[in-house]
Amino acid sequence: MGIRSVLITLVLLAGSSLHALAAGEAPAEKAPDTMQARVLGCAACHGAQGEGTSNDYYPRLSGKPAGYLYNQLLAFRDGRRKYPPMNYLLAYLPDPYLMKIAEYFAAEHPPFPAPAPVTADTATLALGKTLVNTGAASRKIPACVACHGAALTGMEPAIPGLLGLHSDYISAQLGAWRYGTRTTLAPDCMHGIATKLADRDITAIAAYLASLPAPENPAPVAAGSLKMPLACGTVPNQ
Repeated sequence: MGIRSVLITLVLLAGSSLHALAAGEAPAEKAPDTMQARVLGCAACHGAQGEGTSNDYYPRLSGKPAGYLYNQLLAFRDGRRKYPPMNYLLAYLPDPYLMKIAEYFAAEHPPFPAPAPVTADTATLALGKTLVNTGAASRKIPACVACHGAALTGMEPAIPGLLGLHSDYISAQLGAWRYGTRTTLAPDCMHGIATKLADRDITAIAAYLASLPAPENPAPVAAGSLKMPLACGTVPNQ
C-alpha cells in the first residue's frame, strides 16, 4: 500500500470515528495488536497455525526453520518466487516485519495430518525411496536426506522439512526449481539438482515423501549437524 493510500485510509477511519462520537455511538473495538492477529491473512490459506490445508498448493509453514521461512518471504516479495497473491501481499513489507512473521510460524507446532492415501505404484515409490535416501551418484544427484536430515525434518537455520506436504505441491516445486520460476540466492543448489531429475524422478520423489508419516520428533536438526554435499546460497556458514 502506497503512502497516499495509507493517508487516505487514515483520514477515512478518523472521519468515521468522529461521526460515531457525534451520533453518540461507541467507537468500534480495535483489533488486538498481536502477531496472531497480524497473520490472519496467512491463516486463510495456510491454516490458523500454519498447519497447511487440504488444498495441494497451500503448504505447511509451522515448525519450519525461521531462516527458511524468512528467505521464502523475501523471495516472494522480491520476485524470486512467483505467485501473484503472495507477491502482492508482501510487496511493501520491510525485512524486520517479514522476520517476525517467519519467527511466529517457526514457533508453532500443531500436529501433522495423516498422510494422504498412496496412489503411486510400488515401483514409483521404490524409486522415490532410493532417490530420497541414497540419491543417484552416477547422475550427481545427492540424496534428499543429505541436506534435509535423516528424518527429513530440515536443519536450522534455513533448510526446510519435507514432511506433511502434498505430492502435487512437492512435484510443482521441483518443477519450478527446474525451470527457474522459483529461484534463490546463488549458488542456487536446488535448481542444479532439479535440472538433473527426469519427470519420473520428480513424480517418484513427490509420491514417496507424501506417503511418509510425521516423525516422533519433527524439529529441525541443529545448525551444522549435516555436512552439505554442495554449496547453497541461502545456507550460511557451510
